[in-house]
Amino acid sequence: MATTNDLKNGLVLNLDGQLWSVVSFQHVKPGKGGAFVRTTLKHVLTGKVVDKTFNAGTKVETATVDRRNMTYLYNDGTDFVFMDGETFDQITVPRVTVGDAANYLLENSEVQVATHENEPLYVELPTSVELLIQHTDPGLQGDRSTGGTKPATLETGAEIQVPLFLSTGEKVKVDTRDGRYLGRVSS
Repeated sequence: MATTNDLKNGLVLNLDGQLWSVVSFQHVKPGKGGAFVRTTLKHVLTGKVVDKTFNAGTKVETATVDRRNMTYLYNDGTDFVFMDGETFDQITVPRVTVGDAANYLLENSEVQVATHENEPLYVELPTSVELLIQHTDPGLQGDRSTGGTKPATLETGAEIQVPLFLSTGEKVKVDTRDGRYLGRVSS
């Protein structure tokens, strides 16, 4: 337990069984009435952002979220298996929890896995990854000047839009937040 006076950015609160991360907070002391704390909270699992106001000194329940650097080992069909590099403990994370991160996960990738009471909450990837283009149609002669794009399937099975000049077998840098092509990686 903590009070609203102990709030700080990044602190995770347990409000009605839901985990919320404090994005920002502001202590307000109006001329009339009692002081209060205005907060912006982000739901740990869904990413939904809400504004919530607490009276000053209100007790709030904090939650311990353990973020660890882990290595992605393999996918056993429905779940993803990660290993802690320090303790060599393995953790199984359901596909639903991994979410869109699965599109950019290669075996032996370093990621951050956040857990609460040994329950995996989410998997956080680096902001960009380098992946091989498994297949893309060749660009037509003359198309290169228009700056157009074409679909490309990556080695993870994800499909992104790439410039027309790229071909199968080239390595590209991809933004893991929105699947955007960031550039070609020279070998």
